[in-house]
Amino acid sequence: MPALDKYHQAVRHALERDGWTITSENMALDFGGVKMFIDLRAEQLLIAERGRQKIAVEVKSFLEPSTLSAFQDAVGQYLSYLVALESVEPDRVLYLAAPQAIWQPFSQLPFTQAVAKRAELRVIVFDPILEEVIQWIQP
Repeated sequence: MPALDKYHQAVRHALERDGWTITSENMALDFGGVKMFIDLRAEQLLIAERGRQKIAVEVKSFLEPSTLSAFQDAVGQYLSYLVALESVEPDRVLYLAAPQAIWQPFSQLPFTQAVAKRAELRVIVFDPILEEVIQWIQP
């Protein structure tokens, strides 16, 4: 199994505080001869809709020396997981979790916005110190 991201526990706690139940960590996906692991799988009961919302979350710290390189790696990983998840668990929605201090300024760049739009990137912006979700971004 892959190593946990630096902010793995912070994201887990943030999701739990936001009403999510973590159903597994390091969610294994087998698709097309490749085995992958998504950091978290979570569910939330939606009373009004009488159903469950299911998500998978890939946690990224973006602490590498190059934020651009980290972003490119994260988007590539996100797209790979998205393809696999759509085939294996089509009712589960994939999100990328990114720390607020890095994501908010970087996401304002026209390049980042264009890539996020093209990749239909879903992002959970979180505060790693307060361990809380700041924003849900959906295409």
